[in-house]
Amino acid sequence: MEAVKISENIYWVGAIDWSMRSFHGYQTGRGSTYNAYLILDDKITLIDTVKHGFEPELLERIESVIDPAKIDYIVSSHVEPDHSGGIPFMAKICPNATIITSSPQGLKGLTARYGQLNYQAVKTGETLSIGKRTLQFVATPMLHWPDSMVTYCPEEKILFSNDAFGEHYATSHRFDDENDLPIILFEAQKYYANILMLYGPQAQKALQALGGLDIRMIATGHGVIWRKNIATIMDCYKKWSAGVPEERAVVVFDSMWHSTETMARCIAEAFESAGVPADYYDIKQNHMSDIITDILTAKYIAIGSPTINNQMMPTIAGFLSYLKGFQPKQKQGFAFGSYGWGGQSIGLVEDEMKACGIDIVLDKIRIANVPTAEQLQDITAKVKGLIG
Repeated sequence: MEAVKISENIYWVGAIDWSMRSFHGYQTGRGSTYNAYLILDDKITLIDTVKHGFEPELLERIESVIDPAKIDYIVSSHVEPDHSGGIPFMAKICPNATIITSSPQGLKGLTARYGQLNYQAVKTGETLSIGKRTLQFVATPMLHWPDSMVTYCPEEKILFSNDAFGEHYATSHRFDDENDLPIILFEAQKYYANILMLYGPQAQKALQALGGLDIRMIATGHGVIWRKNIATIMDCYKKWSAGVPEERAVVVFDSMWHSTETMARCIAEAFESAGVPADYYDIKQNHMSDIITDILTAKYIAIGSPTINNQMMPTIAGFLSYLKGFQPKQKQGFAFGSYGWGGQSIGLVEDEMKACGIDIVLDKIRIANVPTAEQLQDITAKVKGLIG
C-alpha cells in the first residue's frame, strides 16, 4: 500500500473500508474511507489518523514516503474514533510528535479517551509554522461534535475539512473528478442528511468562517478529495444548511393488509398529478437513512401506519424516532393510515410528526378497513388542495 500524492510533498495516507455497511444506524452501502494526510516540510505533519484496526494500512502508506518516527506533529481534527482511533498507535511510533487538538473540547475529549499524551490545544485564528507552510486552525463546533475543527494551509490553498464536505464512499480513486459525480453528490447528501442535518445553523457559521479562504482543494475526512467541483459541493452545503426545501414530497408507510399501502400510493400519485415529484417508501423495503436523504430537500412529508395493539407499527415508530433527532426544518406534512377498530396509530404518528418540528397542514387521514374508490378520490382532492 502506497501513499497518494495530492500536491507537492503532500500525500493521502489514509485507509479504505470496503466492507463497512453501517455507521451510527445509517446504511453505508458503498463503504467508506478514513482519510489522513502527510505533509513533508521542516516539521513533518500528519493530519488525522484512522479508525482503530486500520493502523497497519496507515503506517504502510506513511512508510512508503518517510520514516514515521520523524513525524513532528499529528493534527487531530475530531475526537470521534473513526478519525482519532489511530492516535495511541501513532504516539508510540513517533513518540516525539506533538498532538494538535482544539481547545478546550478536543483536549478534553482526547484526554478522556486516550489518557495523557503530548497534546497542544489551539483555538480559531491560531497558526502553526511547519517550515515553508503554515497551518491555520478554525473551530467548527457541532459540525458535528463540540471539538470539531478544520485546518487550512494558505500556501497550498488546501482545506483539510474533516467531516465537512465528505461522504461515506470507498473508492480506489482519491479525487472527485476521477469518480462519478452524481454518485459522489448522492453520498454527500446522504452523509449531510444523516450526520449533519440537525446542525444546519452551525454549518452555516462554518461556511461563513471559511468564506474568505482561497480554496483550490478540499481534503475531506471521508470519501473523495474535492479539486474540480469545489463550488458545487459548497453550493450544496449552503442549500442543505439553509434548509430551504424543494417542491417535492416523500411518502413513507408500513402496511399490514395493503390498505395503508393503497392510501400511500394514492397520496404519492396525487402529489405527482399536482406537479410535485413524490418519493414512495415502503419502510419494510427501504432503509430509513435513504429516506432521510430525500427528506433533507423535500417540502412535504406524509407518514402512514395501520394500528397494531393500539399503537403505530414498530417500523414507523423507529423511523419517527430517527427523524426526530434531526429536527428537519421547513417541512409540511400529515399522517394517514387504515385501521380495523381503534385507529389510534394515526393520531400517534401525527403527534410524533409535530414533535419532529413538521408543520401539520392536513388533518390526519383515517380510513376503517379497506379504502373505497370515493375515499381515495377524497384523499386525492385533499392532497391536491395543499399545492399552492
